[in-house]
Amino acid sequence: MSATAERTIAHPTTPAHPAAPARAEVADPGPLGLAAFALTTMLLSLANAGLVGEAGATAVAMALFFGGLTQFAAGLWEFARGNTFGATAFTSYGAFWLSFWWLRTAPELAEQAGSVGVGFFLLAWTIFTALMTVAAAKTNGATLTVFVLLTLTFVALTIGDLAGASGATVLGGWLGLATAAVALYTSWAGVTNETWKRQVLPVWPRA
Repeated sequence: MSATAERTIAHPTTPAHPAAPARAEVADPGPLGLAAFALTTMLLSLANAGLVGEAGATAVAMALFFGGLTQFAAGLWEFARGNTFGATAFTSYGAFWLSFWWLRTAPELAEQAGSVGVGFFLLAWTIFTALMTVAAAKTNGATLTVFVLLTLTFVALTIGDLAGASGATVLGGWLGLATAAVALYTSWAGVTNETWKRQVLPVWPRA
């Protein structure tokens, strides 16, 4: 056997381990997660603001399927895309809506929690949202506005439950409607800009 042949056998040109197939690109789940958050928040806020009391019942159903499960799934897709902020936000608020659904559909649990328990539940989410607002400052202006408004919404709702202040709950409802409106715009901008392949609706990047 020639020296050239020996070198070819010792160092073959074909790799010993075939390259892994390229991973299919995951579409941006952000607009879906924002839409799920926005519409569920809108329904609950209509009830909290005293505008449409019946919307509270539909918010419970929305909290399970759209605000909860769909938003949670969007967060998992954000993990696949390597977006730490989106993954943390969507899975967390998806879990928030699932928790809300459970509180509203488990009578014994709701009775045990009472207004004080719900107040501290909301306080925990106030703290989390405030921390996420700091991170949102490096995303874009639209997302940052969503988190600032959501923090204020949670503050008002927390005061409403802990202090028994119905006026604070109503204020939280109005703030929630503003939050939902900005979140829905941000979702609309994301899906529209992606579909048109150019910026049609601004989101004011800050990074």
